[in-house]
Parts: sequence; structure tokens; C-alpha cells
Amino acid sequence: MVRRVRRGRRIPWHRPSRPGRAACRCSPSWAAYLVSGIGTAMSAVAIPWLVLVTTGSAAATGLVGFAQMAPYVVFQAASGPLIDRIGLRRAFLAGNALAGCAVCAIPALYASGALPLGLLAGLGAIASAARGVADSATTPMIPPLTTLARTATERAIGLYSAANRTAMLVGMPLAGVVIAVAGPATAVLADGVSFLAGVAVVAAAVPAFPKSTARAAPMRLRGFLGELGEGLRFLRSDRLLLAVVALVVVTNLLDEALTSVFLPVWAHDRVHQPEALGLVGGLSGVGMLVGVSIAAWLGPRLPRWLTFALGNLLSAAPPFFALAGWDALVPVGIVFAACGVFGGMPNPIIGAVQFERIPEQLQTRVLGAIKASAWVGVPFGALLGGALTQAVGLAWAVSLAGTLMLLVTAAPLVFPMWRQLDRAPDPAA
Repeated sequence: MVRRVRRGRRIPWHRPSRPGRAACRCSPSWAAYLVSGIGTAMSAVAIPWLVLVTTGSAAATGLVGFAQMAPYVVFQAASGPLIDRIGLRRAFLAGNALAGCAVCAIPALYASGALPLGLLAGLGAIASAARGVADSATTPMIPPLTTLARTATERAIGLYSAANRTAMLVGMPLAGVVIAVAGPATAVLADGVSFLAGVAVVAAAVPAFPKSTARAAPMRLRGFLGELGEGLRFLRSDRLLLAVVALVVVTNLLDEALTSVFLPVWAHDRVHQPEALGLVGGLSGVGMLVGVSIAAWLGPRLPRWLTFALGNLLSAAPPFFALAGWDALVPVGIVFAACGVFGGMPNPIIGAVQFERIPEQLQTRVLGAIKASAWVGVPFGALLGGALTQAVGLAWAVSLAGTLMLLVTAAPLVFPMWRQLDRAPDPAA
């Protein structure tokens, strides 16, 4: 499952400073990430609800979710060489601007009565493709920001994870209220406006990177494929990163089934309130915000392997079993909030390990390959959730998915290779 600073001269290394100073120096990009994240969280509630109230079909909801996520994964994988040439900041601005326009078109067409399911899916695909380019450009901006802020990598990544969780905390409950008051199309409009607001903040407050950071060579098909292959070869050569990707592939697939299909169907069919969908998502965001805050503050002192392993084990599977066992909002909300605390802690660890192990000159390509590989199951998660719910019903679907999630997240506690998380890589290697 996402960052900008002037780089005229190389900044020397300094001792980590206080978290407050890091947040201050990161504030423009952090604010843009937070604003667009709130809109995205609202859209994650509003679009599935829009499809459910329009079609009444869990399978159609999964199909739209697939159309939204598949282009995102493809463009995450393929945009690294392009970003190397046009620059990080420019790719971020162009991608988010296009995504904002495509998302804003959805409520406009819905209001005019000219939004069939296929067009909704198509606009979602355009927006997700543009977001794939923009998100590939943002992640490599974290290391120079970390250097400028004079803080630990875990702490800086924790700040951005906190922005993501805060966006969930605010956006999902807000979406439930907006849907109840003004309809799902209005919540989708807020998502589009948030992308454009993020573009405005970065364009006004974040200085451009020097042109020397982009490649001057023209892009040809053979060179483009070669650069993509370079990122994939590096990923394949690092067993720990490859194991992280394999774990995240499965957990992302099942999480997408949970958020795109299982949770909306539970709120629609059992609780009969859109506010329940937003409230549960908001409680999960509260927990995750607490978790990433702990990781950001204590990250350099926490044992990486044990924190990562227990965080995944205690956060991933229980929400599935909560949906299977309860129709009441209170117990489900408590489980999602508690699991959010544990789920917020592994992401800063993953980010820090990536930046430690990947050379700076390869980061756009390798990080793009990692994220695309990790997200390859996400589009199919929506399809799987829709098909499974349609075939066996919600209770059996979430129980089967939860059992698989439990088995997968136990792997870091079982296999010794995961203990490499506690060891920094050899610089000579």
C-alpha cells in the first residue's frame, strides 16, 4: 500500500533530531498526502456503496474493484524508467492531476444519469493508472526528506504512515455521514477534489528537484524493458525482500476482499447502515494511527523481527472472524480498532528495510517492482471476495479468507530467514 526537497548539494549526515522538527520539515508533502488520503478513504467507502445500491450485486462490486486496482498495479510496475526521465515531482503532479479529473467526472455523470457500470469502471481505471505513476514517484522522495529532517528512517516513514492512518480515521467515518446526508456521489466528488488540492499544495510549497536527478537518455523500448528488468533482477537476488513481497501479496489480496466486498456487504445486508461501514473503517484508522505512532517514536529501539511478526499475526486474521461471528457494530468495531494498533506497526519496518537494502540509483525501479509485485493480488482480491460471497454467503466467505490469512501471517514466526529483519545488510555487498 504514498514525499520532496531541494537537492542542490549533498547534505551531510546529522544526528537524528526531535520528531516534531522532522514533522515540520516534512509538512508540505505530508499535508498533501494527508489531504489526498482523506479523499481516497471516502471514495473507498462511497464507490462500493454506490455500486451496491445501484446493482444490489456483490459480484458487480468486486468487478468494479478489480477495474480500479488492476491498472494501478500495472503502472506501478512500469512507470519507474519514465519517472527517472521526467522527474519525481513532475510525475507526482501530473499523475494526481489526471486522477483528480477522472474521479470528479464520476459524480458529474452520475448526476446527469449517464453513468453505466462500464463507464464507472473505466473512469476508475484511468484514475488508478494515474495514481500508480504518482505513487511510484512519491516513495523515493522519503530518503532525501529524511536526510533534510535529520531523523531516523523508521521515524520518517512512521510520519507518512501516520498521515495514511489519519486519513482513514477521518475519511471513512466522514464518508458514511456524507453518504447518509448527501449520497455516495458527493463522497466520490470529495476524493477528486482532494487529489487536486494535493497537487496545489505540492506545486506551491515543494521545490523542484534538479534536472540532474532525471535521466537524459531518450526512452526506447529495449532500454525501457532493460531498466524494468534491472529492478526485478535486484528484487529476485534479495531473499528477504522477496519473502516480504510474497507475504504482502497474499495479505493484500485478502485485505482487498475484506475492504472492497466483505465489509460493504456486511454493512449493507446485516447492519443496513452506510454509517456502519464508515465507522468501522474509522475505528480501524484510529488503531492504525496509534500503531504507526508507536512505531515512529520507538521504531529505532524496537526489535524489528518480533514487532513485524507479531504485528502481522495479531492484526490480519481477526477482522475476518469478527464479521463472520457478529452482526452488531460494537464488537466488530472493537476488534477492528484493536487489530489496527498491531497492523500499524509493520509498515515502517518494511519501509526502513527497503531503503537500507536498495541502492539510491535503483530505488524508483526496484520500489516500483516491489510495490507492483506486492499489489499484484489486490485487483483479484475484489473479484475473489465478490465471487466467494455470491457463491457461499458472507459468513463462509469471511471464515475461509480469515483461515488462510492466519496461516500466511504465521510464516515470519516459523521460518528463520525472517530474522534477517534485525540485521542491517553488509554495505560492501
